[in-house]
Amino acid sequence: MTKKTVTEQYPDAQPDLPPRTRGVIGLFEENCTVCMLCARECPDWCIYIDSHKETAPPAAPGGRERSRNVLDRFAIDFSLCMYCGICIEVCPFDALFWSPEFEYAETDIRDLTHERDKLREWMWTVPAPPALDSGAEEPKEIAAARKTAEKLAAAQAEPQEGKS
Repeated sequence: MTKKTVTEQYPDAQPDLPPRTRGVIGLFEENCTVCMLCARECPDWCIYIDSHKETAPPAAPGGRERSRNVLDRFAIDFSLCMYCGICIEVCPFDALFWSPEFEYAETDIRDLTHERDKLREWMWTVPAPPALDSGAEEPKEIAAARKTAEKLAAAQAEPQEGKS
């Protein structure tokens, strides 16, 4: 209260944003399995997803064909979005991320519906996740994978030692 207030001249001076700023949502399309959880959980119904099913040939002879969803359209209407982040939280495959970009104003409200190409472009602005705590315990998935790899390496080394 005793300091004089300072107004930052926004267009000329970019603001220093906090690390977890909620700007726009980016789509990592390769991870999207079209499960529709984000669209179903969105309280504003601002996520539009269209897909179709494709059948893949069997991986091994005598196997059965598999069907999978293929993403045709993924769009978010940011004129309706309230930036709650529920879509990002419920995504089980990490296909949606917060980007700190906030300068995407449009003169026409219809241009605030960003299709998947535009959402993919926002992914380049998503910051890297914070580094893991050096004193933290190793995740159980990584520990299990490491044990399996060590056992496999030891099993492969034993036959080679017997041949020598």
